[in-house]
Amino acid sequence: MRNDLPDLTALDARDRMVRGEFTALDYCEALLKRIAEREPEVGAFAHFDADFARTQAKACDAHRATGRATGPLHGLPVGVKDIVDTRDFPTENGTPIDAGRRPVEDAVVVQRLKAAGAVIMGKTVTTELGARTPRGTRNPRHREHTPGGSSSGSAAAVGAGMVPLGIGTQTNGSVIRPASFCGIVGFKPSFGLIPRTGVLPQAPPLDTLGVFARSAADAGLLVDALAGHEPRDRDTRPAPPPRLLQTALTDPPVTPALAFVKTFAWEHAEAETREGFAELVAALGETCHEVALPDTFLEGDRALVTITNVGLGRNYKPWYDRGKDQLSDFMRTMIEEGETIPAVDYLEALDWQTALRVGINQLFERYDAIITPAAPGEAPQGLDSTGNSAFNNLWSLLGVPALTLPLLEGPKGLPVGVQVVGRHGDDARLLRTARWLQSTLADNG
Repeated sequence: MRNDLPDLTALDARDRMVRGEFTALDYCEALLKRIAEREPEVGAFAHFDADFARTQAKACDAHRATGRATGPLHGLPVGVKDIVDTRDFPTENGTPIDAGRRPVEDAVVVQRLKAAGAVIMGKTVTTELGARTPRGTRNPRHREHTPGGSSSGSAAAVGAGMVPLGIGTQTNGSVIRPASFCGIVGFKPSFGLIPRTGVLPQAPPLDTLGVFARSAADAGLLVDALAGHEPRDRDTRPAPPPRLLQTALTDPPVTPALAFVKTFAWEHAEAETREGFAELVAALGETCHEVALPDTFLEGDRALVTITNVGLGRNYKPWYDRGKDQLSDFMRTMIEEGETIPAVDYLEALDWQTALRVGINQLFERYDAIITPAAPGEAPQGLDSTGNSAFNNLWSLLGVPALTLPLLEGPKGLPVGVQVVGRHGDDARLLRTARWLQSTLADNG
């Protein structure tokens, strides 16, 4: 068995399968071997069935042998966060209250994964109800450090080479931060691009499906298969296919203009992160300018916290009523506090969300993308916390696309992500710019 297969990008693996260099079953077996080696230490999967993975891979090979058309993800294994409904696996939402819960219908994104030919490798660990309390997953780069959260398992599984692609969600920082900590690419698309039907709702004005991959192109490949209108998700809209991969693989027609935005979270940045960004900005030269956000954006954190807490109070009350003694102290407190927030405060927070979305568009009139830290620094030591989302909150509130690239390093040699942020709806340009940025910095050494 070839040992290099688990380390291929998804695009490379797909194309090699098309050329007949190996089969979907060969690829699946190589990943199963990697899972056997790494999973006992990392703990990325909540539910995993090797035989079911093999059955799916064999079906992919049988389909290819017929000569019929194949989907864009044909034979590619994917890990799916355990707040996303799957009829083939339990979906337990990271809480013992839902132990053994078996959905009768796949979430829309899982339906689209299957239609595109993906192999559903298993359900990946989430924090409690997709919020903050960890469930034991370890960072694949260092077992004593957090992988981040709440999409802990998906990030760790991709980071450990157990799957090439993963599905996560982000309400505050649950895709970008764990991707940064695990040294991979995390992509939170524009709000409303991927339907959330069949996904545990936390705070619907913020909730966004996201993906984990090894490259910006891989992220585009996966989101292309998931994006599109779904009538049951009112935040999706009928629109032409985004063609993210096609654009990501092209060169920008002109050199992108980048804005380095510290945000009001800069005080949280660790010394090595500050030094890394100083070097990064210097290396980019006239391509990048430091830009300060207007003070009105200080309202962003307050608005996001209000929207999130109201969402927790409303959407998680059924779990509180069914088994509050099985919830963490944090979750019980957040649900109780969320129920007490006045409607006028919530509506004001939504007004700020709308106003700041308009405000950020003025910056994108001049710049193609923003660069800013994906996290304060490398993954913190210990498994009791998933880290600080300070550098993710504003972009989640605004619903703009954001992607993190593993370009920097912390004092212990663990990765630190550079977050690249684009205009809402400009996901394809963002992926192209991110790919250009990574290539440019590699060329500069």
